[in-house]
Amino acid sequence: MAIVDGILRPGQRVPSTRALATELRISRLPVLNAYAQLLAEGYFESRVGAGTVICTSLPDRFTVSESTGARSTVARSGPRPVAQRTSILPRRDAPPWVRGWGAFGVGRMAFDQFPLQVWTPLVARHLRNMRANSFHYGEVMGSLALRETVASYLRTARSVRCEASQVMIVTGSQQALDISVRVLLDPGNAVWFEEPGYRLARESFALAGCRLVPVPVDDEGLDVSAGIKLCPKARAAVVTPSHQFPLGVTMTAQRRFQLLDWAQNTGSWIIEDDYDSEYRYESSPIASLQGLDVNARVIYIGTFSKVLFPSVRLGYMVIPPDLVDHFMVMRRAMDLGTPTFYQDVLTDFIGEGHFARHLRRMRVLYQERRTVLVNSLRKELGSTVDVIGSEAGMHLTVTLPPGTDDVEIGERAARQNLWVWPLSTTYFGQTTRPGFILGFGSTDVSDIPHGVEKLYSLLAGK
Repeated sequence: MAIVDGILRPGQRVPSTRALATELRISRLPVLNAYAQLLAEGYFESRVGAGTVICTSLPDRFTVSESTGARSTVARSGPRPVAQRTSILPRRDAPPWVRGWGAFGVGRMAFDQFPLQVWTPLVARHLRNMRANSFHYGEVMGSLALRETVASYLRTARSVRCEASQVMIVTGSQQALDISVRVLLDPGNAVWFEEPGYRLARESFALAGCRLVPVPVDDEGLDVSAGIKLCPKARAAVVTPSHQFPLGVTMTAQRRFQLLDWAQNTGSWIIEDDYDSEYRYESSPIASLQGLDVNARVIYIGTFSKVLFPSVRLGYMVIPPDLVDHFMVMRRAMDLGTPTFYQDVLTDFIGEGHFARHLRRMRVLYQERRTVLVNSLRKELGSTVDVIGSEAGMHLTVTLPPGTDDVEIGERAARQNLWVWPLSTTYFGQTTRPGFILGFGSTDVSDIPHGVEKLYSLLAGK
C-alpha cells in the first residue's frame, strides 16, 4: 500500500532483508519471501551495488491511487482555521524578473569573484578544531568575538556609535526587521515607509498589523515634511538613507537631522537598513544615520549578504543600550540565536584582513560595471530615460515616460534572459512611476552593452 499510495516513490531504496528483519524482530525468512514476491510482481527491482529499490517503471495507476484522494478528503474535513494575517501576503508565484539568472538581476553579486581559495581553508580549519561546545547552542546575541569584530568595523567604516554589547548577530536584514517589529510595535501602530520601497520590509510590518504610511522619496531622500503631514505621530520610520531602494538616492544631511528631530520630539523609532553601503563610487562611503543620533532613537541594520554571499545567512543589528534586554528576550523566544560555525569562520575572515581586501577588489569591479552600464544606457536610450542612483550600490534605476507598461515589458524581457525589475511594482500607494531597476553586480562587462541593446529593442517594440 505504501507504494500504491505514493509514500514510497520509484527509485527509492528499501532496507535490506537482514536490516528489516532485525528492526521488526522477526525471522529473516518471511522478509525474504515478501521481497521475492514484490520482485516477481514488479514492485521492486534489484540493482547491482545499490541493493533493492522501488521499481522505476511502475504504471501511473499504481503510483496514484483513487483511495489516496478519498482518504485525503476525509482527513481535511471540518474547520481548518488559520490566522487572518496570512491573507495579507500575495498568493502568487515569484515574478519572472526574480526567477532567472542573467543580465541585470537585482541583488546579485559577482559570485565567481569571491575568494574561495581563502574562505575554504578557514572553513576546514574550524572543522578540524571543533570542540564539544561547538555543537551546542550559541549566545542569543551571537558570538562575542564576531560582535566585537563587527562593532570595530562599524565604528571605523560606517561611523556607527556602538559597543559589542549592542550588536546582535542575525540571519539577515529580514530577520532583523522582524525582531524590530516584535519589540517596538503593536498592532495598529503607524509606520512611515519609503515610497517606492522594499516590499519584503513592508510585509513584515503588515503581518504585525501595523498601518503602513507611504512617504514619498525625492532626490534628497525621504520627504520628512510630507511624512509629518501624512502622519505626524507614527511610531516608527523605516529608511534606507545611504542608498535608497530602489531609487538609489542618498538622504541629505538636512533631511537626516530633520528625521532625527522628528523621532526625538515624537518619541518615535527609526529603523535604518544599511543594506549595501560598502559600495560607493563617486565619494567616500556616507556615514550612517545612526552615527548622527545622540538620543539613541535609531536601530541600525546591516547584512553580509551583499558583500559575501546570501547563503551565509549572517547579518547584524545595533540596538540602543536600554533596549538590548527587550531584543534578547524576543530573540530567545524566536530561535535561540544564529548558528555558530560560520560566525567563527567570518570572525577570522574579517580579523585576518581578507574581508577588507575583498571589499576593495569588489568596489573596483562594480565601479567598472556601473560605468559601462551608464555609458551604454546613454548611448542606446539617450534622453528617453533618466538614470538615477548610479553613485553607489549594485543597482541603478532608469525611469520611463508616464504610461509605459514596465511590467509587460519586464515579462517580455525575462523571456529573452533579461532580468529587469519593473519600478512600478515597488510602489504601494496610488501613484506609481514606470521604469526599471537594473542590477549590475553579476553582469559581466562584456554582456552589458548587448543587454542594453536588447532593452532598447523591447522599449521600441521591436
